[in-house]
Amino acid sequence: MEGERDNASMTYLVALAFLAILASLGTALFFMMKDGRQGQPKTSHMARALAFRVGFSVLLFICLLIAWKLGYIQPTGIPSGA
Repeated sequence: MEGERDNASMTYLVALAFLAILASLGTALFFMMKDGRQGQPKTSHMARALAFRVGFSVLLFICLLIAWKLGYIQPTGIPSGA
């Protein structure tokens, strides 16, 4: 029962991280399309959103490594055809 709860919480953590990454990409796209129009000066909102995306990706990778080391997730590997 304990292992199932850990797997469910890891699934939610990974899903939340992917949603944060996608939201950050969407925000960067929005600011890329919006900034600099009609003579307005460009802002650094797009660069900040992309920096958050990189941060979320690194955080997700570190969390996956920690979960693997603690035994919360197990690698399954790719079966060899031999």
